[in-house]
Amino acid sequence: MSRFENIPPEFEAVRDNNETIYWVDQPTFVPFMATGIPFLIIGIIWFLISYPLMSNMFFDVSFSFVAFPLGLFYVLHQFPFYGSILNMIRLLLVYKNTYYAYSNKRLMVRTGFFGTDFKIIDYDKIQNLEINVNPLEKLFNVGTIRVFSGEVVVRNNRSQSVYTSFRAIKDPYQVFKELKTVSLDIKTDWNYPNDLRPQDNQGYNTRYRNK
Repeated sequence: MSRFENIPPEFEAVRDNNETIYWVDQPTFVPFMATGIPFLIIGIIWFLISYPLMSNMFFDVSFSFVAFPLGLFYVLHQFPFYGSILNMIRLLLVYKNTYYAYSNKRLMVRTGFFGTDFKIIDYDKIQNLEINVNPLEKLFNVGTIRVFSGEVVVRNNRSQSVYTSFRAIKDPYQVFKELKTVSLDIKTDWNYPNDLRPQDNQGYNTRYRNK
């Protein structure tokens, strides 16, 4: 397990006192960008099907007062195609600012499009951990860890679970096992102080000491 006695610069903005980073990584580029490919394929198919139909309809119209609104409709109608391209650009910009980490206190996700956003998950909020390795990730020896902390959204009067993901990270099974160990140790220690606490620093301000 990697240790960082000082918070890496990527997480300096949310640094806590006496916090030790056990692991930090950035997603692997190709599998991370590949998350936008399904939307891109839909956008391309949409363009290939609708372009001939809409083009013939548009160029058959000679009156300007009809051609303008029809042209505007044509542009809006192609939004799935434009949107899929913009989404790939968004992923490219987000990638450079995306880092994942976990420490002796919490999980941290740094991301952002124009600015920088941080998401923090305390260990006591974690309800479930999953690991997924799709065929492309397997090819690059990476995988995705999904964390459920009880967050849900309501869509069409139905509740849907929201997962926080460490996408396309290296050594996913090893990271998954280490994360489960630290999470269990921390949550257990909060309820039942254990031997991983230093003997000379008992009480509220004690620090978790990973073996």
